[in-house]
Amino acid sequence: MASAPGFAQDAAKAQGIANQVCAACHAADGNSTGPANPKLAGQHPEYINKQLSDFKAQGGKKAARENPIMSGMVANLSADDMKSLAAYFSTQKLKPAAATDKDLASAGQKIWRGGNPGAGVPACAGCHGPTGAGIPAQYPRVAGQFAEYLVTQLRAFRDGARANDPNGMMRGVAGRLSDRDIKAVAEYAAGLR
Repeated sequence: MASAPGFAQDAAKAQGIANQVCAACHAADGNSTGPANPKLAGQHPEYINKQLSDFKAQGGKKAARENPIMSGMVANLSADDMKSLAAYFSTQKLKPAAATDKDLASAGQKIWRGGNPGAGVPACAGCHGPTGAGIPAQYPRVAGQFAEYLVTQLRAFRDGARANDPNGMMRGVAGRLSDRDIKAVAEYAAGLR
């Protein structure tokens, strides 16, 4: 997989940073084995770069995405380092997670494909695509991501603890999801390919 334009990669340097800084939580190839940490392999470089940048406090301003662990990890990374890491992880092959609860995945499929018009929830597929591949520079790939990680992020958007989504889009959607809806959508996304 080629890197996106504007994401030149110093492969050796990026791999070194990945091995030294990222591997403990995300694995050196971006295929985290712990469901609390997202899989970065195969993610759009624009999205990875945005998240890395959002974790970093800059110019006296607090970070757009607050996380004490990630803030420490990105503190010494330059803008070029972050772009290089984004390119590196985007070219790694994803080892997808899997859905484990058939009933939840089935309920999630309905929301993914058709939303929940009664609650004002649009179909997830409208932004993240029918297969969860996302749209580069706009929406992240969520297919094959850990359900547990997705649940945590959807709840954080719903509760306002995560607010780095453009125009509050995910906060607006997640704010209309019940706990069961969140678990169902996350379970379905974990099984998407």
